[in-house]
Amino acid sequence: MLILSSSFMFSLFMFICGLVSFVGMRKHLLSTLLSLEYIMLSIFWLMSVSVANLGEDSYFILFFLTLAACEGALGLALLVSVVRTHGSDNFSSFSILQC
Repeated sequence: MLILSSSFMFSLFMFICGLVSFVGMRKHLLSTLLSLEYIMLSIFWLMSVSVANLGEDSYFILFFLTLAACEGALGLALLVSVVRTHGSDNFSSFSILQC
């Protein structure tokens, strides 16, 4: 029971650190994407520990990991597209009126 509690607290701490970094570093697209991946890692850690303690099947965790990989690939494609069109990933260089 103590292991479950400490693992839960660790994943909650990871999640809060990811949220703080997501909110705090909004200037570059790459830092926001990295903080989103860190949040997904903390959720994956929490799910894997809780499923291992319950003794259930891990199919849902594999599905979640697949969706997280797709989210990372989509973010990377968006980053490459933005860098090619605007020259950098700095949010201050974007204009809402431009297409």
